[in-house]
Amino acid sequence: MIKTVSSLLKSHVHIRTLQTFSKYNAQAASALREERKKHVYQDDAYADMDWDNLGYALNPADYMYVMKCSKDGEFTEGELTPFGNIQLSPSAGVLNYGQAIYEGTKAYRKENGKVLLFRPDHNAVRMQLGAERMLMPSPSVDQFVDAVKQTAFANKRWVPPSGKGSLYIRPLLMGTGPVLGLGPAPEYAFIVYASPVGNYFKEGTAGLNLYVEEEYSRAAPGGSGGVKSITNYAPVLKALSRAKSLGFSDVLYLDSVKKKYLEEASACNVFVVKGRTISTPATNGTILEGLLGRVVEKAVHVDEVMDADEVFCTGTAVGVAPVGTITYQDRRVEYETGDESVCHKLRSVLVGIQTGLVEDTKGWVTCIN
Repeated sequence: MIKTVSSLLKSHVHIRTLQTFSKYNAQAASALREERKKHVYQDDAYADMDWDNLGYALNPADYMYVMKCSKDGEFTEGELTPFGNIQLSPSAGVLNYGQAIYEGTKAYRKENGKVLLFRPDHNAVRMQLGAERMLMPSPSVDQFVDAVKQTAFANKRWVPPSGKGSLYIRPLLMGTGPVLGLGPAPEYAFIVYASPVGNYFKEGTAGLNLYVEEEYSRAAPGGSGGVKSITNYAPVLKALSRAKSLGFSDVLYLDSVKKKYLEEASACNVFVVKGRTISTPATNGTILEGLLGRVVEKAVHVDEVMDADEVFCTGTAVGVAPVGTITYQDRRVEYETGDESVCHKLRSVLVGIQTGLVEDTKGWVTCIN
């Protein structure tokens, strides 16, 4: 903050008093920052949670990370702050035109108490691609990863015990500046918050029951389906709500043109196993590219899905989830979900790497403490 001296006709006493006050003020501010830092990084064991019954609901961790972007497109240095509401103009770009994207990553606790992150740099790159599509500035990879690390470390007492769940971390980039006519927001904010979670689906690791949606589409060619825009998710709620009211776990969407080719579920990618071949719909602009790796990317006809040996879903939120049944029109098909399934083997290896039980030979995990 810049302070202006209103008069040059001050005595040396006044000047010394001002200097002394400034010195004490700076010392007090420094002391407050140090005290805050000690509080943020306190080494409490665990938050007061029922770790054996974690669902997938919001239980806000103590701190969130906030970094702002000025009109020149440069992000300022961010800081940790207690989790809480934020102030927005009613004309903010995110509220009026949906200019926002988000990511999702997780922190896991090893058996020895250490906390691991899984490939946050890949989330950073995906956010940059999404920001470019939505005409937004984005944090650098280093800024993104540092923000996630700080958030995870400050909230480490919210990371569930090993095997009990994970700390879901939500980086959010949004247009906060006011705008009336259609156009990009003049200012942006990058916020990272966290919540401990268990299984995404109520079925846990049991097979999901999916319904093939024919009336509604999730995305269309040339749209924003290939990035993690917030505008992609509200449109699926009606179809998802209808499916759940009929007893299904989630919805499988078909392409919006021919209504014959598989795309993805409401919030996860889909893999199809037939013999020794694993296929997944190609990411052609309507499907969000996953971070867990892919096998054969191609156009997958709905008939191939109904004739498959096994089907499973993947995503940061869902992990690796087996599909027990799929209902398409008047036909219901059951799939393999046992211990010998590809899904079970893949999940065992992936969770093992994420929690430190399996050696990470690819450099995917980062220890933050």
